[in-house]
Amino acid sequence: MGYTLNFAAVWRNFDFLLSGLALSLGLAVISIVIGAVIGLFSAFALTAKNRYGLAAAQVYVTVIRNLPILVLVLFAYFALPQMGVRLDKLESFVLVLSLYSGAYLAEVFRAGLLSIPAGLTEAGLAIGLTGLQIRSSIIAPLMLRNVLPSLSSTIISLFKDTSLAAAIAVPELTFAARKINVESFRVVETWMVTSALYVATCFFIAALMRFVEGRLALPR
Repeated sequence: MGYTLNFAAVWRNFDFLLSGLALSLGLAVISIVIGAVIGLFSAFALTAKNRYGLAAAQVYVTVIRNLPILVLVLFAYFALPQMGVRLDKLESFVLVLSLYSGAYLAEVFRAGLLSIPAGLTEAGLAIGLTGLQIRSSIIAPLMLRNVLPSLSSTIISLFKDTSLAAAIAVPELTFAARKINVESFRVVETWMVTSALYVATCFFIAALMRFVEGRLALPR
């Protein structure tokens, strides 16, 4: 028995899919920005000589990286309220994705920090810069430039992870697609269009990151 494609139901609800895509992007951007801050501090802790900071960063990165993000999402939304911490579904998902992205970005940034020659820190100290000034003005900019290729892959992966927000009824792209699918029974068409939106968005993010990488590349 043949299957006849009919995209009418999908096109009628295409604005709902675009709204879900916009929310997915918003969740990804907010979480990645927060996660980048967490990851940067964690990376400095992982490469510092303070054993307490090192131990705390190692525990954080190890625990988060070894837990499925879906488990973290369900824990934040269903278990935290039982412990007196009440967050709505958007807040709980942003919290989880921020912590999750921070753990992965910490390793990306740590690798970038290890690639910075130690002589730059010594040169900064020699001209009278403080440790904070060296990190913010010399180390961090160079590190970010070095890790841009790895950062691109991480950002794309984290954007795709926003699809897990559908598990707690956040109306992002996957949730919108499931709703259209249930209401129209056009399974193939709904997921074909949704997949195309994910692919197009990831392609755009990759192109944007390549542009940024090209702009920041050192002249040869």
